[in-house]
Amino acid sequence: MVDNHKGFVEHKETKEVFDVIVVGSGITGGWAAKEFCEKGFKTLMVERGRFVEHRKDYIGEGVATWDFKHRTIPSNKIVEQQYKIQQHCYAFTDATKHFFGNDAELPYTTEKDSDFRWIRANQLGGKSLLWHRQSYRMSDFDFNANKSDGYGVDWPIRYNDLADWYSYVEKFVGVSGNQDGLTQIPDGEFQLPFQLNQPELDLKATFKKTFPEYDLIMGRTAHLTQPTDIHLSLGRSTCQARNECHKGCSFGAYFSTLSATLPAAAKTDKLHLATNSVVHSLIYDEQKNRVLGIRVIDNEDLSTREYFANVVFLCASTLATTQIMLNTKTPKSPNGIANSSGALGHYLMDHNYSGTASGVLEQYGDEYATGRRPTGFIIPNVLFEPKRYANKFKRGYTIFGKARRKSWLKMRHDPGFGLEFKNKLTQAGPWGMDLRSAGEMLPRYENEVSLNTSKTDKWGMPQLHINCNWSQNEHDMIDHMVETSTKFLKAMGATDIKGGNHTTSTPPGATIHEVGTARMGRDPKTSVLNGFNQSHDIPNLFVTDGSAYPSIATVNPSLTFMALTVRAVDYCVKELKARRI
Repeated sequence: MVDNHKGFVEHKETKEVFDVIVVGSGITGGWAAKEFCEKGFKTLMVERGRFVEHRKDYIGEGVATWDFKHRTIPSNKIVEQQYKIQQHCYAFTDATKHFFGNDAELPYTTEKDSDFRWIRANQLGGKSLLWHRQSYRMSDFDFNANKSDGYGVDWPIRYNDLADWYSYVEKFVGVSGNQDGLTQIPDGEFQLPFQLNQPELDLKATFKKTFPEYDLIMGRTAHLTQPTDIHLSLGRSTCQARNECHKGCSFGAYFSTLSATLPAAAKTDKLHLATNSVVHSLIYDEQKNRVLGIRVIDNEDLSTREYFANVVFLCASTLATTQIMLNTKTPKSPNGIANSSGALGHYLMDHNYSGTASGVLEQYGDEYATGRRPTGFIIPNVLFEPKRYANKFKRGYTIFGKARRKSWLKMRHDPGFGLEFKNKLTQAGPWGMDLRSAGEMLPRYENEVSLNTSKTDKWGMPQLHINCNWSQNEHDMIDHMVETSTKFLKAMGATDIKGGNHTTSTPPGATIHEVGTARMGRDPKTSVLNGFNQSHDIPNLFVTDGSAYPSIATVNPSLTFMALTVRAVDYCVKELKARRI
């Protein structure tokens, strides 16, 4: 045990029995810990990576692009040795690489025809330090989708089950956005939105005239624009529009575990922390049919230890949680704990961001925008129910976009040298618009993760084996997106229009929205979890990260992860008080 000067107690060895163990410190783990601590439960948060202190350890923050040796481009040697997979993340630069996992220490295997990209951020705060902060509610169309078209198992909840929890989360997180009144993307509790620029406003007007079924709205993002007392009490303040978010934000303007849920939990004196603790498996008592705790391998010296609690919440991320469950074998569940359904590890999904379209907007030469807005616009999915589906494919896609004028920020990685190149950087280039898909991937049994029994990692654990590919449904969907987006740009008067379907070269995992593999459902025979993220098989085991998803919808999943987590904690506490757990 270490002192608790940070507001929580840090552990290595301990014989304490905690009320709750939360595995993972990312977006869902942070919320689970906060909620349990505030309800009076002694909570141990377990993180496999290193300790990171808010502000102090944001070592890339405030360092100018030109102060990096290669303008924030990491050396080829470092990338080749440590970040061959992580380099594909949008947030990966020389200024942020310390927040990413070392691929050499985190191996996994894939099928020959699969090239899944597993992006990992193993430190206190997890990927909450790196996420893109887009925050959207799922609609009843999303929760009904599997039932409506018969693909996948029915979600055991509907929008009304989460609506109040969405509101609860949004108020604490701080989400900027507009009340847009669209049925397929419900409104929420928003702070002042960021503003569309003139080309974006003109595209919105073009929709009303030429494509009335479409709308364009300001992206809803987890950035404070009107901090409330609760935000200020945690040391958070207004977004400065620096566009340096992935380096860490000392202002606490964007939501992360370190800026928000961790300090809130620490205020209660109920939070305990164990970092550098790689969870090997769960400790299970077959007679009691209860999880007793977790087995841990030290990240640094490879020693082993155990932690015990009355309840375990798995929030380690979709694939990490499933790996822990698969690696926990019992006489009743030789293929992984809580797996009587046989669904564990199956139905892996990710968003398909492989459709792109761009064009030059020469007519806006007298326009410029100030600040570095941390979000773009979105064009919500219009194919949100079976009667609206396109002929060739099921489900639909959201389009994310941004209009911007080329500047040194965009040109800083261009090749060049000398006076002519320097002068080029001082001049504003033309306006352009970029569009990108967020296509829904269907839940398919064959997209799965399993344990590779012949290969182990640094900690002696079986490596995860991943088999996940796009289906023809996703290929056809992205073709449709590229064709549609090209029409939008032509209607805007854009020139040099380029569009492409990159599903062949961009595998699942690249979007970092992986979900599924321990899905919720109404029937224990076909699903791992019930409607409260509780294991059908084991009452005191909960899973609230992305692995719980039965379908992926077309909007970023993090806000729904949070809402599901706080709802599951509320339910768990009631069950504990009723002595049903």
